[in-house]
Amino acid sequence: MMMLTSLSTAFLSSSLLRTGPLPSNSNGYFPSPRRRLNPKPNHHHRNRHLSLPLLPRTSPTRSIHCSSSMPLEVSTSSAQDSLLYSRAFWITQSIIAWNADVVRDGSCYLYASRTAALSVTDSEVEGHDFKIKLEEDTGGIPQNVIAKFPHIRDYKAFRVPSAVDAKSLVKCQLAVATFGSDGKCSYATGLQLPGVLDELFAYDGPLGAHYSEDAVTLHLWAPTAQAVCACVYKNVNSRDPMEVVQLKEDNGVWSVEGSKDWEGCYYVYEVSVYHPSTLHVEKCYANDPYARGLSPDSQRTLFVNLDSDSLKPEGWEKLADEKPIIVSFSDISIYELHVRDFRYLFIIKFYVPIVVPMIILCIRTFEVVIWPSRWSTFFLKDSAGVLHLKKLSNAGITHVHLLPSFQFAGVDDVKENWKCVDSTVLEKLPPDSIEQQAQITLIQDDDGYNWGYNPVLWGVPKGSYASIPSGSCRTIEFRKMVQALNHIGLRVVLDVVYNHLHGNGPFDENSVLDKIVPGYYLRRNIDGFIEHSTCVNNTASEHYMVERLIIDDLLNWAGNYKVDGFRFDLMGHIMKSTMVKAKDAINRLTKEKDGVDGLSVYIYGEGWDFGEVANNGRGINASQRNLGGTEIGSFNDRIRDAMLGGSPFGHPLQQGFVTGLMLQPNGYDHGGKEAEELMLSVAKDHIQASYLNAVPYLMMVGMAANLRDYVLTNSDGKEVKGMEVLTYGGAPVAYALHPAETTPMEISVDERCRLNHLASSVIALSQGIPFFHAGDEMLRSKSLDRDSYNSGDWFNRLDFTYNSNNWGVGLPPKQKNEKHWPLRKKRTAFHGTTFLLKIWMSLFLRIRPRLADPSFKPQKNHILAAINNFLDVLQIRYSSPLFRLMTANAIQERVRFHNTGPSWVPGVIVMSFEDGHRGVPGLTQLDPNYSFIVVIFNASPSEVSFASPVLRARTFQLHPIQAMSADEVVKNSSYETSTGCFTVPPTTTSVFVEYR
Repeated sequence: MMMLTSLSTAFLSSSLLRTGPLPSNSNGYFPSPRRRLNPKPNHHHRNRHLSLPLLPRTSPTRSIHCSSSMPLEVSTSSAQDSLLYSRAFWITQSIIAWNADVVRDGSCYLYASRTAALSVTDSEVEGHDFKIKLEEDTGGIPQNVIAKFPHIRDYKAFRVPSAVDAKSLVKCQLAVATFGSDGKCSYATGLQLPGVLDELFAYDGPLGAHYSEDAVTLHLWAPTAQAVCACVYKNVNSRDPMEVVQLKEDNGVWSVEGSKDWEGCYYVYEVSVYHPSTLHVEKCYANDPYARGLSPDSQRTLFVNLDSDSLKPEGWEKLADEKPIIVSFSDISIYELHVRDFRYLFIIKFYVPIVVPMIILCIRTFEVVIWPSRWSTFFLKDSAGVLHLKKLSNAGITHVHLLPSFQFAGVDDVKENWKCVDSTVLEKLPPDSIEQQAQITLIQDDDGYNWGYNPVLWGVPKGSYASIPSGSCRTIEFRKMVQALNHIGLRVVLDVVYNHLHGNGPFDENSVLDKIVPGYYLRRNIDGFIEHSTCVNNTASEHYMVERLIIDDLLNWAGNYKVDGFRFDLMGHIMKSTMVKAKDAINRLTKEKDGVDGLSVYIYGEGWDFGEVANNGRGINASQRNLGGTEIGSFNDRIRDAMLGGSPFGHPLQQGFVTGLMLQPNGYDHGGKEAEELMLSVAKDHIQASYLNAVPYLMMVGMAANLRDYVLTNSDGKEVKGMEVLTYGGAPVAYALHPAETTPMEISVDERCRLNHLASSVIALSQGIPFFHAGDEMLRSKSLDRDSYNSGDWFNRLDFTYNSNNWGVGLPPKQKNEKHWPLRKKRTAFHGTTFLLKIWMSLFLRIRPRLADPSFKPQKNHILAAINNFLDVLQIRYSSPLFRLMTANAIQERVRFHNTGPSWVPGVIVMSFEDGHRGVPGLTQLDPNYSFIVVIFNASPSEVSFASPVLRARTFQLHPIQAMSADEVVKNSSYETSTGCFTVPPTTTSVFVEYR
C-alpha cells in the first residue's frame, strides 16, 4: 500500500482550513481535511435524508421523501406501514434472507404485484398477481453470500421454489409476509434485490451510446424496468422530442439501433419502473448513466462520439509519448488544486450617461464580468498561474490533482445565471468586518463556486468550467487542459467521488442511477433506507454493476482524456476488490492499443474506516488497514495530526510538533503543568500514555513512510515496529507495506512564516509521496475559514502574483465559524467566573483580533520567502534518490532516527539516510553524489545543538541548495566533525550531506 504524507498548512492557525465535521473512524483516527461535508443549503440540506425515514409503525399517515422538494403523502393503515420498509433480502435466485420468526404451524409467502397494488390487512396481503409459499432453509445463508452481505449473516434463509420466474418477478412490487397458525399476518415487509439482480443479470457487454459508420446504438442496464423509451431531441432548446423510440429488452439490457443523424443531438430515457421510495410504478426521466456529454441544464444526454477526430486537439494521439517521465511512484509529488481557484476573471467597467428629470446628467457605472473557460486558463502560457505551476514543476512537483471536474450539482453550468458580489465594495471593508461574509453567504448557492463533491454524472466534464456548456466544447477543452499541463511537466490527477451521489428517488433532477434501477446503486441499511454516512446517498460498490460502472468510468477518463491518476474521495466506502480490479484494468491499458500507459497511472484516496462499512461491515473495504500490498495510496493522517496537533475536527488551539507544543504554549490547556512536564520527561512509560509524548514517534513512523514493520527506538529506549507504536485511540500508527502508500498567539509574523516553512519541509522530506494543497507554498489563509467549500471566490482567492495571501478579508462565513468570531477575553476577566466558564472562555480560538491586527498580515516578502523555501525543499527532495526510496526493505536498511530514547531533545527530530559504495559489500549505491544525508527538524524557538557518536568524524556540509538559499537563517546551520555536533537555528529544517 502506498502512503501519502500530506499537510494542508494554515497560516496563523494550528488547524486545517479546509475541514468539515466527520466522525472518527473505528480506529480512533480522524479523517483528513474533508470537503463539503456540510452540504449546500439549497441542495444537500434539502435532500440530506431523501430516503424513507424510520417512521413509527403506529402512525396512520406517512410523508415519504423521495428527492422531490414536495413530500408525497401516502395514507396507510398500520399494517400497510410495513411495506414502507424493505427488511428482507432476495440474495440468490433460490434464497430470500429475512430475520423474521415463523411460529410453529405458521407460514411464509412471497407476493408480487406488477401494478404495485399490494396492501396488507390483518389476515392477508392483497392486490397481488403472484403468491408463492416459502420454506425455511435450515442450511442457512451460503458463505459466498455472507462474504458479500456480512451485515445479514445471522438472517434466516427461506427457499424460493425453482419453478418461480425470478426474472419477471423483480419487475414487480415485492413483499414477504409471515402468518401465524391462526391465519393472521404477523409481519410483512418489502424486499431488497441487489443479490438476485447480480446473480441473474450481471452483464459485461456494451452500455451507453456506441457509434458506427451507419448507426448509433443505445444500451441500458435496467433489469427491473417494465418499459424503456429514448426521447431524442434535435438540440438543447427543442421542447418536444423529434423522435421517441422504444428499446427492447434482452436479459435485463435494453437496446435500440438509431440513425447516424442522432450524433450531436440529445436524448433522455423514459423508464417505467417500480420505485420502493414511493411504493408505485413511476415513469422516470433520466440521463444515460454512461453519458459522455450533457445539455447545459444537465437534463439531457448529448450524443457525442469521443473517438471523433474533430474532438481531438492537435497532437492528441501523440500525448502518451510526450508525458513527463515517472520512473517510480516514489518519485511522485502531488499539488492539489481547485479548477475554480486557478482562474482569470476579467471585469470590464464602462460608464453610461443617463439623462434624468431636470436635465441633470449622471454617470452610472456598470460592471460586465467575462467568464472565460476554466480549462482554458491552463492554456495561457505566460499567465501568472501557469508560470507558478512551471516553477513547481521545475522544482519537483510531478502531478496536479484537480478537485472534482466531472458533472456535479450546486453550480449552474450557464454562467449568465450566476450571481456576483461587488468586490470593489468588499475591498473597502475592515479586515474583521462581518459584512463580507454576509454578502457572500447571501449568494453562495447561486454563484459559480463549489468544490464539487456533489456528483451527478461521473463521466462528463463539468459544464461550468467550459467556455460553452452545450455541445462538445467541454470534451475538447478538458483534453487541451490535460495536454497543456503535460507539456509543462505536470501529470494530471482527477478527484473522483464514487462513494456517493447527489440525488435519489424518481423525481429529483439530479437523480440518475436511482431512477433507472431503484434500490440497487445506492447502499441501503437493514430497513431499506439509503445510507448517508458519506454525506448523502452512499453508493454500493459491492454490487456487480456498480463496481462495473466505477471501473468503466475510470477507463473512460484514463483512455478518452489521458488522465494520469485518480484520487478517491472517501475510498474506505468502496470495496477493496473494486479498487484492486480498477487498478488492474487501468494497468492493462497500453500505448499501442489504447494510447495510454496504464502502468504509469497512480491511484490513491482517503482510506478512512467509518459508517456502515467500518470493520468490514459490508465486505472488505478499501481502508488503510486493508490496502497493504496493493500499492494503492492512502492519506497519512498520523503525520498530519502529530504535526499540527489533535485532528482537523478537534480544537483549533491544540498544538502539535510544528505548532509550538511544549515549547511555545498558546494558553490552551493540554492537560495541565504536570502533563506537560511528563512530556519533557525522558523516563515515562508507554508512548500511548501521553499525547504529547507520542508526538515525535508518530512523526518518525510517519516520516518512515508509515511502514508497519519499520523498526525504531521508542521513548523507553526499546526497539519497536511501526505497528507497535500506538496512537491516542490505541490503534497502530503504521499500516503501510510500501513506501509510496501512504500556533501561539504572541509570536511574530516572521516566526509564523518559519513554522509554515518547517511544516512544508517535514512533508517534502519524508519517505512516501508528499501531497500539498494549492496555496500551502504561498501562506494561503482564506481569512481563517475552516471549511470554505462554498465560501465563494472571495475567501478562496489564490493570488499568483504573490501580493496577498487573502488574509484579513473579513470574518469567515457565519455557518462554520461564528463561534470563533468574538474577541478573546483578557486573562483578568477570568477572575470571579466559574471554573467551567473559565475553561470555555479559554478554549475557543478568537478570529476577530487576529484579523484586525495588522501585524498578523504577511507581506509580499513573507509570501516570496515561503515560496522560495518550498522550492528549496522540493529541489532537495529531488537532489537524491535517498529521499524517495522505493521499497520497504530499502527504508529499513537506510533510514535511521537518532534523537530517540529517554534522552531525546524535545522539539527536535534527527533523521539520516545512508547509501552504499560501489564495489563495497553491504548496501548498494543509489546516489552518485552523496553517501550520507542528515536532516534535522528543529521545531523549538531557540537554537539547538545535537551530537551523536554515530555521526561523529564525518564530513558533513550544509546542503548546497540551502547554502545558496535566500533564507539567511538556515545558512547559520553547522556541523563539527570532531564532536559530531550539529547546530540548527530556531524553527528551521537543516539538511547536511556527505559528498562521495
